Amino acid sequence: MYQIILFDLDGTLTDPGEGITNSVAHALMRMGRPSESRDALYRYIGPPLHSAFMEFCGFSAEEAHRAIECYREYYRDRGIFENKVYEGIPELLAALKRDGRTLIVATSKPEIFAERILEHFGIAHYFDCIAGATLDSSRSKKADIIAYALQRVGTTDVSRAVMVGDREHDVIGASAFGMDSIGVLFGYGSESELREAGATHIAESVAQLFALLQKK
Repeated sequence: MYQIILFDLDGTLTDPGEGITNSVAHALMRMGRPSESRDALYRYIGPPLHSAFMEFCGFSAEEAHRAIECYREYYRDRGIFENKVYEGIPELLAALKRDGRTLIVATSKPEIFAERILEHFGIAHYFDCIAGATLDSSRSKKADIIAYALQRVGTTDVSRAVMVGDREHDVIGASAFGMDSIGVLFGYGSESELREAGATHIAESVAQLFALLQKK
């Protein structure tokens, strides 16, 4: 049974689709870029924003930094709460906590924003550690965030640890430590993306995720 469970935030604990896509649209407008369809903007959910703006827009590192500043103009006080907790997640967290598991959030979202979201939705108290990116993107890759999270809870043993997330970045980050991973399909990644990245397990629903986390 997994004792240490690391959760991604966006697309795993909460559905941030409206807020993130609105924030990206605002950033692209401020950067003088053509608007993209809502469906196209969903690809920004999951990867570190700095990398996403460089990859999807062809921005230089400096331009990507400016785009993030524009993104946060909208996101900081409005987009952050255009968000909702997935059905069944509070019950899942409560049950795992009763079992004595160590629960961690490991997100590429800036830590200060992750804390605000989890507090806003009343689920922050379930977590032993909320680990996120730095505002200057010096810590943004999932592997770096996992390392930081494990350090904060004081463990290097990942034999009973698992990373739960909806995108390939979560799986790849876990693999860097030889850690198991569970790819969830109720977020923004596809089954093919998660399987190709090497996910240990796939969960189609919160109920299936709970069943996987209960296995001995």
